[in-house]
Amino acid sequence: MENIGLIIAVAVVVIVLLWLLFYFVPVGLWFKALLSGVRISLLQLILMRWRKVPATLIVNEMITGTKAGLHLNPNELEAHYLAKGNVPNVIQALVSAQKANINLDFKMASAIDLAGRNVFEAVQMSVNPKVINTPPVSAVAKNGIQLIAKARVTVRANIKQLVGGAGEETVLARVGEGIVSSIGSAESHTVVLENPDYISRVVLEKGLDAGTAFEILSIDIADIDVGKNIGAELQIDQANADKNIAQAKAEEKRAMAVAHEQENKAKAQEARAKVILAEAEIPLAIAEAFRSGNLGIMDYYRLQNVQADTQMRESIAKPEKK
Repeated sequence: MENIGLIIAVAVVVIVLLWLLFYFVPVGLWFKALLSGVRISLLQLILMRWRKVPATLIVNEMITGTKAGLHLNPNELEAHYLAKGNVPNVIQALVSAQKANINLDFKMASAIDLAGRNVFEAVQMSVNPKVINTPPVSAVAKNGIQLIAKARVTVRANIKQLVGGAGEETVLARVGEGIVSSIGSAESHTVVLENPDYISRVVLEKGLDAGTAFEILSIDIADIDVGKNIGAELQIDQANADKNIAQAKAEEKRAMAVAHEQENKAKAQEARAKVILAEAEIPLAIAEAFRSGNLGIMDYYRLQNVQADTQMRESIAKPEKK
């Protein structure tokens, strides 16, 4: 019985050792790579395990690339994985680029991938151009009529500009700016409606794809709608503004005239008050003249007659109010 227990213990130890051996020494994966024509050392596969790099992923992608005719370096694939790159995506992009006769090497593909762009999608877009629909763009011709245009922009990826090149948003913004400029330079909106290709021609001549990750192949005007008469609305608004200014100035003059009239009335009332005060002092002056002997009774009667004549003349000069 002791021999049987010893044999079982030895067998368990052997199994554990074999499992550890095949875990850290991927002999099966190395043999698979060897049969597929991929030259990679067993030591390098062991070191990948220690560096926590999935050796199976690296080997499978190397097999895919080698079968497609690519010359890959396992160290470059491992370095790209450690840099948080998408190794399968890069290999797919390289295979697709080779089949489509697009000049793309591993260095450029990995740089594009690490820049945050989908390099495989970019290669596909180089083969099959992409159509981007612009949002409605409003512009006003020289005659004041608003036009609302929609365009379809056909682009393909520019592999050399994918690193550091502007994206779709920049292309759409530049196309929109070109549409506004071309419509704004037209003498009449009818010219644009009769020849929509005028917009496409003017926009394409501006070289809007410079500095972007795309190459503009064509710009097609999908739809043009006539909007408001902006020129007429601006004239109406200007006329209303001028009217309001004129009314304000007239109101200011009227207020000044009313204020001036009130000031004159105040001055006239002040003058009448002074006259009344002066007239109130006349009897006192006459009485004082009687007391001092400077005015006699006959002089007083003559003064009364003069006042009576003056009042009669004033009544004759002023017609009676009916």
